[in-house]
Amino acid sequence: MTYLATFLWGWLLGALLIGFCMGWVAVVYRGRSVPRAWIQRLSVLAVIIVGVAAAKLVPGRFGYWLDLGLALFGFYIVGCAIGSWLRDIVVTKQQARFH
Repeated sequence: MTYLATFLWGWLLGALLIGFCMGWVAVVYRGRSVPRAWIQRLSVLAVIIVGVAAAKLVPGRFGYWLDLGLALFGFYIVGCAIGSWLRDIVVTKQQARFH
């Protein structure tokens, strides 16, 4: 992971910025929620994938891709959360200002 942060910081920053932009422009639609069973299955799958990456069970190039993909996805999700949160703050202040 240190290698990824040191040499691929530009890609990680890009994933964060793209996530920020997507979180900012995303319109919140309150549709049907995902069933609890699917949330549990996807959570178990995510834990297994992160565990495999942390234990270095996948060697070589594919292990590198797994680590890189997880890091990029993590930065993207953090960027989405920050962008969505800031957009919510801005929209809430705008609505309070005009009401």
